[in-house]
Amino acid sequence: MKPLAGKVALVAGATRGAGRGIAIELGAAGATVYVTGRTTRTQRSEYNRPETIEETAELVTHAGGRGIAVQVDHLEPDQVQALIAQIEDEQGKLDILVNDVWGAEYLTQWNVPVWEHSLDRGLRMLRLAMDTHIITSHFALPLLIRNKNGLVVEITDGTAEYNDHNYRLSFFYDLAKASVIRMARALAHELAPFSCTAVALTPGWMRSEIMLDHFGVTEENWRDAAAKEPHFIISETPRYVGRAVAALAADPEVARWNGHSVSSGQLAQVYDFYDLDGSQPDCWRYLVEVQDAGKPANTAGYR
Repeated sequence: MKPLAGKVALVAGATRGAGRGIAIELGAAGATVYVTGRTTRTQRSEYNRPETIEETAELVTHAGGRGIAVQVDHLEPDQVQALIAQIEDEQGKLDILVNDVWGAEYLTQWNVPVWEHSLDRGLRMLRLAMDTHIITSHFALPLLIRNKNGLVVEITDGTAEYNDHNYRLSFFYDLAKASVIRMARALAHELAPFSCTAVALTPGWMRSEIMLDHFGVTEENWRDAAAKEPHFIISETPRYVGRAVAALAADPEVARWNGHSVSSGQLAQVYDFYDLDGSQPDCWRYLVEVQDAGKPANTAGYR
């Protein structure tokens, strides 16, 4: 079954991580997916990593959709405007917008107060986390609202409930991730008259390419990382949050989530989807009830 056949999606920031997982799952559901990012097979971004948007597009097509790679720096309004013009010219519509641009893994200085944190790195983080989403929404939403039932998904880290009660170990990181949740709430208000929906969505502890490299493991032996960090056993693949987005996009009653902040684990319980290993990790409940509570790592009841 292809519940998203005929739908057109834009995953902004789909080179790797959550963006790639989301793009693949939208493709598996039958969508045409535009995947954007800065790294191509001929040019790398400041990340200097090997993943490319062309690879993501090929994975989308292999999954059963149609992947279209477009190199875009979402801090450059002219590039984003040209991207939306291309989508309008080629497809005539946009049904799903996923604002996943981040790009700041290497900028955060953890447990460093704002007066000691690099100001240049902190402000760059905010630009990558916030301005990219604002610029993309500015140009993409006029196309999306032409038809009813459009969906905007703002990808962040942490639910509103969790972030409201927890300091995220960095002034700039805390602000960046909380702001994206607030963006979804504001967009929900502005999109409601057009029968469109905006949702803030967080994955759990995600086994992105960068996270796997950090622990010196691969997806095949990821459990070995528990020797360094026992709570890593609650982690999930990028495809899990991808399935969350696909479930939202296929839900005829998705408006019930308008303005809400949700997690992949929460939506798995509602829509009955599973991670690639057949489990349903509920990371944010685990973080509160096990990790933050100082209990030994144990996913019983959380996967």
